Parts: sequence; C-alpha cells; structure tokens
Amino acid sequence: MITAFKAGGKIFSSQEHILVIAEIGTGHNGSIQKAKELIAAAKESGADAVKFQIVYADEILHPDTGFVELPTGRIPLYERFRTLECSIDFYAELAEYAKQEGLLFSASAFGLRSAEELRQLKPAFFKIASPELNHFPLLERVASFGLPVILSTGVSRLGDIERAVSCLEAKGLAPELRALLHCVTAYPAPETDYNTAVLQSLSALLNSPVGISDHSLDPAAVPIAGLLSGACILEKHICLSRKDTGLDDPVALEPAQFFQMTQTLRSLTGKTEDGIYAAAADAGYPRECLQRMIGSGEKKLAAAEKGNYGTTNRSLHYVKDTAAGTVIQPEDIAILRTEKNLTAGESPEYYRHFIGAVLQRDVTGGAGAVFDDIIVRRY
Repeated sequence: MITAFKAGGKIFSSQEHILVIAEIGTGHNGSIQKAKELIAAAKESGADAVKFQIVYADEILHPDTGFVELPTGRIPLYERFRTLECSIDFYAELAEYAKQEGLLFSASAFGLRSAEELRQLKPAFFKIASPELNHFPLLERVASFGLPVILSTGVSRLGDIERAVSCLEAKGLAPELRALLHCVTAYPAPETDYNTAVLQSLSALLNSPVGISDHSLDPAAVPIAGLLSGACILEKHICLSRKDTGLDDPVALEPAQFFQMTQTLRSLTGKTEDGIYAAAADAGYPRECLQRMIGSGEKKLAAAEKGNYGTTNRSLHYVKDTAAGTVIQPEDIAILRTEKNLTAGESPEYYRHFIGAVLQRDVTGGAGAVFDDIIVRRY
C-alpha cells in the first residue's frame, strides 16, 4: 500500500514529514504584491508549498449561474470569477518568487486551458478541486503530463473517487504520484463532520497516499485527527487577515494561526499514536474530541455537504440557446458546475455522446444537457 507522496523531488509521509500546503487560492484579489505577501507569510508560517487557483470563469460556470453562497456572502460568482482572471505572466512571476523562497508552487486547474498554462510553469504538482473530480477530460489531460496530481474528494461518494483514480491510472500515472485529499465541501466545515478515518479506507482500497483539505476554523484539530489517520498531506487556506475580502478569507488561517498549526503538526510527527494523543491533550485537544473527528471510516457524504451533491460537481451544459435540428458541435456544450440555479446535465463521461448528435428539441443556454434532448422516440 502506497503511503508516501512524491512531489518537487521530495517524499512526504505521516511518519517523516507531512506536506503542508498553504492554499492562497484567489486571496490575492489580482494584486501581485499581495500575492507575494501571502507567499512570504506562508513561508514564515512553516508551509512547504503554496497553491493558487488559475481562474477562467467560463471554464467553471455558465454566465446564468446566478448567485452563490460563499463565506463572504451571497455573490454573483461568474462575475466575481471574471474579476479574478489573471494572465499566465502573473502566475509565472509568483511561481518564480515561491521557488526563490524555497517553497513548492502549484495551482488548481479548472479546465483544459488553465491546465495547459499551469503545465508551462512546471509546478511541483497539479491540484484538482473537489467539483472537478468528475471532469474526466481534465483528469485525462493532467494525468498525461506525468506530473504529481492531488485530487480533492469533497462532496463525493466512493464510486466517484474510484472512477477518477481509474481515469488517472489509465493514463499511466504511478500510485505515488497521485494523492487523495479528503475534505468536507462546506465553508466553514464542522470539525466533527470530517471522519478522518476514511483516509485509511481510501488508502487501502485505492492504493493511494492520502491527506486532508481542511475548511474548518480551528487551526489544528482536524490536522491532528488527519495525522492520526495517516495523512501525508495537509492543505489549509491562509490569509493576511480574516477581515480581508478574498473569497475564502473568512475561513482561512491568519499567519499566526497557520504557524501554530504547522508547529503542532511538526511536533507530533513521528510519535506513536498514544504519544500523539498525550501531546495533543496537553495542547488542548483531548482524546475524546479527536475521536469524534476521526469517526467511523465509512466513506459517505458529510451532513454539511449533502445538499451540494450533484450541483457543485460537473455536468454537461449548453453554452447558448440552440434550436431543434442543430447538430451539436464542441463549442455548443461545456463541462460546468451546475450550482443552485441551473438544471443538472449528464455526467461529463458522456460528453462524446453529445458531439455530433442532433437536438430533438429547443434548448436554453445554461441548461443541463440530458439524453432526452438527443434521443429520437418512436413511441
């Protein structure tokens, strides 16, 4: 069973050294200066890597998606994403700066365009966010690069994760180069929803190194539970202040909190299970509280994220209003997040079934593409 992850020429494990990723995301708000300040804060806080998000709104959402509830409130997410689009030169400068600071650099790719641009930057690893777990064309493209890949598995069932891993394996990506990050897709996520024992289940079933992407508010509770469950990767958002205006700043850790987390993890790494429990109790995290976070190990949707299943993840959507009788072309259909206001379409695995098919009825831009749109019924 593979329990260590290789990235950036280093090996990370729960027994030797956990890969701590400072998730900056889009917290820079388009400012290169603020982005560099966040990288510097991540270094001072003990992170091994910084991760950004290469955002192109049309790779993620349809313009008619509408308003989405986020930690910063109810916002028109497509329009907000448009304001966060930055050139590849922006990220190239940040990649160079991160490397100068001795940090691994990476970003989340949300579609084929951002994946190709990220590839040019030679990242230490590729990150696939939970909603893109079923974006099979993206997974195939990223796996073909031969670089390490980290998959977040929030708001997913075991079968969803198995299909994603199979997609990477089919492109020849070695087990030590693909890792699974268990997370709860809620902002903030309740610590007791984490069920970190699922890491052991996923590692054994899918022969993958595992870790935690933590959206809870406590600096170290879930990371400690993850360490006890075999995590070799820990990802958590970082910000300069929770009062800043970044999309995830209200649930991110300020530098002092991030430093507290990394110091706690480093001090516990390599200890026996009883040693971790004893030291954690001294730090204010008693055994019984940690065991509630560790849970049963059964892979299931957490209570805080159940309502997002089928809408946060990807499905097929029409790009624009299209008339019956039209032969569907690649530019007519997209693999997008549905969110709350659009109807869900078929799974992205059926994308090729729609290309070249003839629409049997008029469809509306943004609507989910379903088989009844292209099937001819004789009775």
